[in-house]
Amino acid sequence: MYTSDGIYLGLSEDGARIHLPLNMANRHGLIAGASGTGKTITMKVMAESFSDAGVPVFLCDVKGDVSGICQEGVKSDGMEKRIDKFGLRDSFAYRGYPTVFWDIYQEAGHPVRATVSDMGPDLLARILNLTDAQQGVLNIVFRIADDKGLLLLDLKDLRALLGYVGEHREEYSTTYGAIASQSLGGILRSLLPLESQGGGLFFGEPDLDIADWMRLAPDGRGMVNVLNCVKLVQNPTLYASFMLWMISELFERLPEAGDLDKPKLVFFFDEAHMLFSDAPKALVQKIEQVVKLIRSKGVGIYFVTQSPSDIPDSVLAQLSHRVQHALRAYTPAEQKAVKAAAQAFRANPSFKTEDVIMELGVGHALVSVLDAEGVPGMVQNTSIVCPQSLMAPAGEANRQAVLAADGMGKYDQAVDSESAYEMLAEQKEAEEEAKKLAAEREAFEKEKAAYEAQKKKEEEAARKKAEKEAEAARKKAEKEEEAARKRYEKQLEREEAARQKAAERRRAKIESQLISASGQILKRGLMGTLFGGKRRR
Repeated sequence: MYTSDGIYLGLSEDGARIHLPLNMANRHGLIAGASGTGKTITMKVMAESFSDAGVPVFLCDVKGDVSGICQEGVKSDGMEKRIDKFGLRDSFAYRGYPTVFWDIYQEAGHPVRATVSDMGPDLLARILNLTDAQQGVLNIVFRIADDKGLLLLDLKDLRALLGYVGEHREEYSTTYGAIASQSLGGILRSLLPLESQGGGLFFGEPDLDIADWMRLAPDGRGMVNVLNCVKLVQNPTLYASFMLWMISELFERLPEAGDLDKPKLVFFFDEAHMLFSDAPKALVQKIEQVVKLIRSKGVGIYFVTQSPSDIPDSVLAQLSHRVQHALRAYTPAEQKAVKAAAQAFRANPSFKTEDVIMELGVGHALVSVLDAEGVPGMVQNTSIVCPQSLMAPAGEANRQAVLAADGMGKYDQAVDSESAYEMLAEQKEAEEEAKKLAAEREAFEKEKAAYEAQKKKEEEAARKKAEKEAEAARKKAEKEEEAARKRYEKQLEREEAARQKAAERRRAKIESQLISASGQILKRGLMGTLFGGKRRR
């Protein structure tokens, strides 16, 4: 219940109203107590009060019973008595609060998404619990994405880029440093738990604008953002991813605000022991850092858990407002926890805090808050006021009606923009097409070379055949020429022989004629001699 004095928490034993000043609400707080002692009711009362004061609220609904804040409470005799007890008859009204339901798993609310680029390599390395070498390689991968203009929106983008860098690591190592294949493999293995827990639903677009958690309803009340964490807390890697992103986003986006009249936003983390018990060391360190510094940005953080010992001391020291419901101490460790919880309060001389903690009934708590000047108040045994909304889960019809009317439907439909996965797929397709063309060209060149070689071989064979035929023809011609020459020579020899024979015949004839003539002459001479013939002159 919100009044002009601040957040009305309840009545002390002496009937004094206990208020949490609105200007001190960003000093953070703790709501603790054993199961069934009324922690969730206290959280809802405070959330309703902040909403009434115009402060947006964020609630982690771990058990699924906070969703009823969107519906008006149910009138009962018990409620009517409490309304009168707390003096609220004139101001109390059963009513629901302006609510927006969110769910990373997209089952009971609008999706909550962040891009891989928004998470960044450092936070992602913390979530995945990477080694220094693996974190160095992850930083190189993000740098390559920036340099190549590759958007890292979802996990398939990151996987695609890791595969691409692995294929080209020799090429990139000369520019960005050594990229070990073992480190790339380690990063890919570390992604498996995150993916199996629903990381594919959390990383993507449209990514959540933190400003949508800081809206006011038309009537001026702060919107109550309820994140369904029933399934989320069972998946610590994804829960840590969401928490790291959310806290870092708030810290980076919100400007320094100093001391404000009221917070810009108040967070309630129910069952906070789940947040710290299995959380990566990096998440705990980040929460410690943010809790210390985010106060100056106008954000209040309230942890709801079973025992103060569930919260790390470094965080616990920053929680100025304490609402301690009953604790049970059946073991030495539990007794020690009760004593530590009692010592954290500013003592009240009218009772022994350690004893009262174990005697508190349901709906009662030890409360100590800062006053308007920032001074811790004396612990008071307080009866917590009753909530105005439904103290049970919201009906499904009411939930659907709220989802349809809250104006956040823009997040319902996932968007798969062109990013690293698509661009690298296109590049790979182009490379494969280029390889195919190169292979076809190589095959063509081989066929061409084989054809030319065959052609050359055939030409060489034809040349040799032609040369062989030419040589045979030449030899044949020479042979024929030789034969002709020999025939000619024989013919000449025959002609010569014929000439010689003819000449011999002529010579013999001539000789015969000469001999005949000589004989006649001799005969005539002899006759003349014998017969005294006259010599001719």
